[in-house]
Amino acid sequence: MENTRVAIALAAHDAKIHNNCAQSVLLAFQQELGKSTEELRALGAGFGTGMGGMEATCGALCGACIALGLLRGEKQPETKLIMKNLLEEFKQQTGATICGDLKGIKTHKVLCSCPDCIAYAVKDVEKRLGE
Repeated sequence: MENTRVAIALAAHDAKIHNNCAQSVLLAFQQELGKSTEELRALGAGFGTGMGGMEATCGALCGACIALGLLRGEKQPETKLIMKNLLEEFKQQTGATICGDLKGIKTHKVLCSCPDCIAYAVKDVEKRLGE
């Protein structure tokens, strides 16, 4: 059976009102974050198509980082280390952390689809909730 948060994130991404990858990841943690749909959509709004539409850092990865930051609060330097580990694991799973690389913009070789990036990001946050 598919992970519930992953299913929520993928449904948000496929919704009639399209949510970008960051918004989709954030919406998967809406209950834990205690924020409205509008607030989470606003938090993730600038991260679509790779941070600012520049095919930079993957939006799903940005959403995961925002969610972890909100869920963990100001627990420095632990949160920073957890985030570093999340980025490294995401890169191992997907082949890159940059949207343009993941989508094969220059190479024409897709490393990981948006839905798969979203699923990895959600699972990676879930894995770290207890850390």
